[in-house]
Amino acid sequence: MKLDILAVGAHPDDIELSCAGVLLKEQSLGKTTGVLDLTRGELGSRGSAEIRDQEAAAAAKILKLSIRENLAFKDGFIVNDEAHQLEMIKMIRKYRPEIVLCNAIKDRHPDHAKASELTSVGCFLSGLQRIETSLDGELQEPWRPKQVYHYIQWLDIEPDFVVDITGYIDDKMAAVQAYKSQFYQPGDKGPQTPINSKNFLESIKYRSANFGRLIGTEHAEGFTSERPPAIKSVFDLI
Repeated sequence: MKLDILAVGAHPDDIELSCAGVLLKEQSLGKTTGVLDLTRGELGSRGSAEIRDQEAAAAAKILKLSIRENLAFKDGFIVNDEAHQLEMIKMIRKYRPEIVLCNAIKDRHPDHAKASELTSVGCFLSGLQRIETSLDGELQEPWRPKQVYHYIQWLDIEPDFVVDITGYIDDKMAAVQAYKSQFYQPGDKGPQTPINSKNFLESIKYRSANFGRLIGTEHAEGFTSERPPAIKSVFDLI
């Protein structure tokens, strides 16, 4: 299956927290969307890998994804080496996305920056004809996405551009809250972590509201770009 957008996250829930609004919006406009999780989040203080699998599947239904896969890399130990790059190349060539959305270029969790670099390198190498990969016994053709954009996570990174997601915030938050083991639930008595406070859950919504404020809309999501964003006309800007 060919995708228009492939969103890559180091952990299940990275996508929901950061760029779910864009995926929801583009899917509603007829684009095909998918998610590639790199790990199962097995080092998380709450829940388990098996629970996260179930939560990711529930979130995928809310996001109306065409595909969701997990490469089961080792949580906490993602490495930008040849072995990991080849697995990434296989996925890029399998789904041939036009656009790839991936982790923040730097962040509180070290896996995020490492996954960001791994994805970016994998997208470039995927276009090289002399790197041969095969999947299910079939030789794969080279493919390089047109754009790689990095979503914003824990740190308040200045975006290069923001995307209006007005009208999609409720479904985005529903996808986030599909991860019941990870985020705030009234009366919860599990281990306390930086991401399971009520304040953190609310911050996802008020960050999107703030990005929306910057462009005169209700809600938006921010991204950084590896090269200057280009537009065909100044009238393309809202």
